[in-house]
Amino acid sequence: MNKVTIRPGNIADIAEIEQHIPEFVAPKTTTMILQRLADKPYLLLVAYDGDKPVAYKLGYQLAAEEFYSWLGAVLPSYRGQGIARRLLLDQELWCQTKGYQAIRVKSMNCFKTMLQMLISHDYHIVGCETAAATTDPKIHFYKRLK
Repeated sequence: MNKVTIRPGNIADIAEIEQHIPEFVAPKTTTMILQRLADKPYLLLVAYDGDKPVAYKLGYQLAAEEFYSWLGAVLPSYRGQGIARRLLLDQELWCQTKGYQAIRVKSMNCFKTMLQMLISHDYHIVGCETAAATTDPKIHFYKRLK
C-alpha cells in the first residue's frame, strides 16, 4: 500500500467512496452534495492511496465564524490507520487559518468510533435530535477553536 496523502478533492471522489461504505443505507449523490453546498464556502479534503480516493471529510460555512463538518467516511479496508483523525485535524487547522471560531458536527450513536474520536479531540455534546424514521438519534457536537 502506498502512503496515504490528504489534499483537496472533488465531489466525484465523494460519490465514489460513498458507494463502498456499508453503513450508509442511502449514499449521497453528487447532485445532493452540490445542492447543499450551493453558494457556501466549503472545504473538501480527500485521502488518497496513490490516485485512489479512500476517505474524505467535507464541511461548509454555517455563519461568519462557524463551520459545519457535514460528511465524512473511510473505506472499510483503510480504517484503523488514523486517516479520519488526520482529516479532522487538517480540517481544524484550515478552519483556524480561515478565521472560524468554532466547528459543529452531528453524528449518530451507531458510529461509535466517530463519537469516540470527536470526544477525544475536545468536541462537546451540545444536543440530541431524534428522528421519527430511526431509533438512532443524531448527537450534536461543538468545538471552540483556539
